[in-house]
Amino acid sequence: MQNLSIAIVGAGIGGLTAALALARQGNAVTLVERRTGFSEVGAGLQLSPNASRILLGLGLGAALRRVVTEPQQVVVRAIRSGKPIGQVALGAFMRKRFEAPYWVVHRADLQTILLDAVRSEPAIRLVMGRTVEEVTDGAGRAGLTWTSAGGARETIEADLVIGADGVWSKVRQALGDRTPPAFRGTIAWRATCERSLAPAELAGDETGLWLGSRGHVVHYPIAGGRLVNVVAIQRSPAPVEGWAAPGDRDELLRDYASAAPALRTLLAQPREWLRWSLFDHPAGRLAQGRIALLGDAAHPVLPFLAQGAALAIEDAATLAVLLRQDGRDVVQTLAVYETQRLSRVRRVQNEARRNGRIYHAGGLIGFGRNQVMRHLGPEGMTQRYDWLYGFRIPA
Repeated sequence: MQNLSIAIVGAGIGGLTAALALARQGNAVTLVERRTGFSEVGAGLQLSPNASRILLGLGLGAALRRVVTEPQQVVVRAIRSGKPIGQVALGAFMRKRFEAPYWVVHRADLQTILLDAVRSEPAIRLVMGRTVEEVTDGAGRAGLTWTSAGGARETIEADLVIGADGVWSKVRQALGDRTPPAFRGTIAWRATCERSLAPAELAGDETGLWLGSRGHVVHYPIAGGRLVNVVAIQRSPAPVEGWAAPGDRDELLRDYASAAPALRTLLAQPREWLRWSLFDHPAGRLAQGRIALLGDAAHPVLPFLAQGAALAIEDAATLAVLLRQDGRDVVQTLAVYETQRLSRVRRVQNEARRNGRIYHAGGLIGFGRNQVMRHLGPEGMTQRYDWLYGFRIPA
């Protein structure tokens, strides 16, 4: 396929990855971002092998190795007693089985690495502080109109438009999907603390997962091991506003008053907590005509499988590979993209929802969950997700 003009809406992890992959194939990319700057406070993410192998393939390995941490295992514990329930093998076992690492990283570090790579590509025009007003699909070209903070209006045409603009995507609306995402009754609290302040038993090179009937907690080292990222899930009848609503630490500690001492000590360390509400939206259309979606714009994923960023990276790489191939026009290629991705992203969405129910199970269901984890063992727990971590873009 000849070189294309491509407009991407949203400079998050998925949008940046797509811009980089597509520009390196010789395409002219315009990347439009609503924000005027980049900041990600207190947020970590997990890069499982299905995502890390793509980033390595883009030549980002050296930069990533300076900031990532590679946990050796996930240790699953009961929130109340602190007793171990099971383990998931990571580290060397992941590398050997999937030929790629399982990393954890501060979102700001990953975003900075991607942004530096994007800014080094002369074929990418990065436009900040612009609000997308309209997306159109024509017979031969797609159109994108945005406004600046000062009210200036600009319209461009491109061979295709990619929506990577998150859960509340305007580009998704252009495909006719105006159903708002649904709040799922849970709020995620996120924070970081110095690793030296964490209880010794929780400060190792591992991911901690604490399960309970009212919520769960995940923590792991980030920023090259200097910090510990902590995410605590709280049930709530109503969502909070925005993606970074301040949270009162005392409220969270009251909600986890019956937690094991080590976990309560960890939750008490961060001075500042931010909250965001968990929304869900079943994957429907991923493409139509000359417009495509990726990441949360296409398929928001609850965080109970740690695959939100990974799926966005997969989407971006798959789209780039398909657009590089000859023999199809843009409209045909985007149709193939939707076909290839839809069943996978729906499976991941469903598995994440299922994990949420399992994590918070009590009584006999919780007892059965614990027995299964112990029976499978660390390597068996990892092998359950061969279908997920072993992903490679179809030929």
